[in-house]
This record gives sequence, structure tokens and C-alpha cells, in this order.
Amino acid sequence: MRDCLANANRGSELTQVIRYNHHRLTGKEVNLKMAEVTGKEHRIYRYLIILVIVTAINTLLARFATVVWSSSPGASSLYFAIAFMIPFTLWFGAWGAIAAYAGCILGALGTMPLSVNLYWSLADLWQVLIPLIAFKLFHAEVSLRSKRDFFIFFVFGCLLNSLAGAIWGSTTLAVGGVSGWIDTPNTLVTWFTGNLIVTLVITSLLLRYVTRYIVKWNLEVKGYWF
Repeated sequence: MRDCLANANRGSELTQVIRYNHHRLTGKEVNLKMAEVTGKEHRIYRYLIILVIVTAINTLLARFATVVWSSSPGASSLYFAIAFMIPFTLWFGAWGAIAAYAGCILGALGTMPLSVNLYWSLADLWQVLIPLIAFKLFHAEVSLRSKRDFFIFFVFGCLLNSLAGAIWGSTTLAVGGVSGWIDTPNTLVTWFTGNLIVTLVITSLLLRYVTRYIVKWNLEVKGYWF
């Protein structure tokens, strides 16, 4: 009888220990979950601040950092803003892409009707999204460590994106009545050539030599948002 009671007590103690460990484990999991949520909120606040800062930089560059020696309406011969918008997007993901679009809109305020500006500025968005998607899809290093990385950058971050932006920008200018269709070919060539030059020279240097600091300061977005 005593043995039965002793066994029962041991069973009860074992059950209590199991329950205690279960609650303690559950508590740890809750703490880890809370820490994960808090960390994500901090990252969101950090990238919102980066979004504001980068948008301001893009706006100033889009407004003032241009060289115009062509008569093509709405197109700069050298548009230095795009040389920074691309690395901003490759470093900060979708936050950089939003900043590129917003910066183009704000930089062009007063130079064309807002209704045209809203869809014309998508040209800058396409020019940063194309290399962003390509780098993620082909798992290329933003710091351009290898010839393969540089080749992906050259194709998607210089050639194809500049061509897409030039086609969109020159066409929407004509659609919006800012320029005539007769000016479209000249605008397209000017846009494409200028962007190709600044991205090939400036963007490549920024990616090669500044990316290491973005990574060191833990500011890089590894995915699209985080």
C-alpha cells in the first residue's frame, strides 16, 4: 500500500515538473517572439527614417544635379540623380525604390503638369526596380565582387533599365503634351545615353566602394523590405 502511495506521489511530482518546464519553455518562446516583434518595429522605424532622408537627397539631385546641353524637352543630357537612386535601391530594397519615385516627382514639381508628372516619374521607378529584381533573382553581390556581378549590373543596372526609362520617359512626355512626338527619338537617345554614362561611372564606384560600409553599419536590406 505504501509503495502504491509512493509511486503515486512520484507520478504527481513528475507531472508538476513537466508542467513547470512546459510553462517555462512557453514563457521563453513568448519572450523570443516579443523580442522579434520589437526588433522588426525598430527596423521599420529605421527604414522609414532612411526613406525620408533618401527621398530628400533624390529630390535635390533630380532638381539641381543635371546637365542640359540638348534641346530635348524633359530630358537631361546627364541626370546624376539616377546614379544614386540605383545604389540606394540596391542597398535599401523597396524603400529605395519608393524614394526614387517620390524624389523624381518632387524634383519635377513646377516643370510639368502634376498629372503628367505622376506617370512620367515612373521612368525612374523602372530604372531602379529592374536592377533590384535582377540582383535578387540571380543572387548577385551588390558590392560587385566578381565579373559575374559586374556583368549583371551592366546588363540590368546600366543598359536595360536605362533603355526602359528612356522609352517610358520620352513616350509619356509626348503623351502628356510636354513635348511633340517629333522630339521623341531625340529625347530617347539623349535620355538613354546620359543615364548609361552616369550609371556606368558613378553607380559602379558607389556599389564597389560604399556597399561595405552599408553592410558594416547594418543598414542593408537583404530582401525587398527587410
